Amino acid sequence: MLHVYRILFAISISIISFGLLTQNSNNYQMPSVYAVVVFCLTLFAIYLGSKLFPVPNAEAGFCIGLGILVGLGIIRTFSGVWAEQKIAGLDLILYLMAGYIGARVGYVFSKKPGLAIFGGSGEGGRPISFGGKPEENREKILDTSVVIDGRILDIADTHFIDGPLILPNFVLREIQLISDSSDPIKRARGRRGLDMLNKLQRKGSIEVKITYTDYTDTREVDAKLIKLARDTGGKIVTNDFNLNKVAELQGVKVLNLNNLANALKPVVLPGEEIAIQVIKEGKDENQGIGYLEDGTMVVIENGGHLVGKDVKVSVTSIIQTAAGKMIFTKAIK
Repeated sequence: MLHVYRILFAISISIISFGLLTQNSNNYQMPSVYAVVVFCLTLFAIYLGSKLFPVPNAEAGFCIGLGILVGLGIIRTFSGVWAEQKIAGLDLILYLMAGYIGARVGYVFSKKPGLAIFGGSGEGGRPISFGGKPEENREKILDTSVVIDGRILDIADTHFIDGPLILPNFVLREIQLISDSSDPIKRARGRRGLDMLNKLQRKGSIEVKITYTDYTDTREVDAKLIKLARDTGGKIVTNDFNLNKVAELQGVKVLNLNNLANALKPVVLPGEEIAIQVIKEGKDENQGIGYLEDGTMVVIENGGHLVGKDVKVSVTSIIQTAAGKMIFTKAIK
């Protein structure tokens, strides 16, 4: 669909060029040739621009396009001032300068205040750099699971991630619905999420901003999060495995706290001896289950009869799963 918009834009520019060239003339042959040339050059410029510069979001694109049109319109309005000078190439230079300045002014306007004065989000799209590398967006977009989880509060205190943290209004609404649920477990989780947000804002260790950008074409919060991340260039912070995979497939960067927790778990090797308390029996016969301090599950072979006891075990193997590591051991007699 993006290619269709680009072609339509090139056609519009060529039609405008044709109209300007035939304004005071009845000869349509040369203007038609020029219009075709302008169409081809516009398509080439769009292609070249897409390779050199990152694509801004809809608001930034609209403001940049409007700035270009305003700049060209101003030059067209006052073109009679220098028309009599008949300086070769002057019109082309002035039009190029006006288009560039208009694009710059339009982009700056899109960042602040942007379309917020007309009811838009006013966020201005992802940061871009004219003539250089794109600036990295530091915004982290929180999803419902990571807010309810609460670990983001401790991580923010450690300053391992920078801000600002973006809380979409549709995520906040979902947390409020969960906190009003008739299910006591869901209600407790929702209220814990709201308490965590209050603590995060009060501490001030990291900036927290609420965005009211919404997407009415879908009701799914995950789909809205992905669209918001694509429009702003921010990263989604989540614990949701499915959201993580879907976002990555669509080219959205994701920070998964579960992956971070798994990466920080202590490394144990086969043959090492560790002390563990057997908490319960396992699924298999005469199998015991225990947990390390970080929550890693430890399976003790022939340890079903040791429930409630502290035992020393030897690591036999380690399995990495989507949910984390599982350590298989055998009790040392």
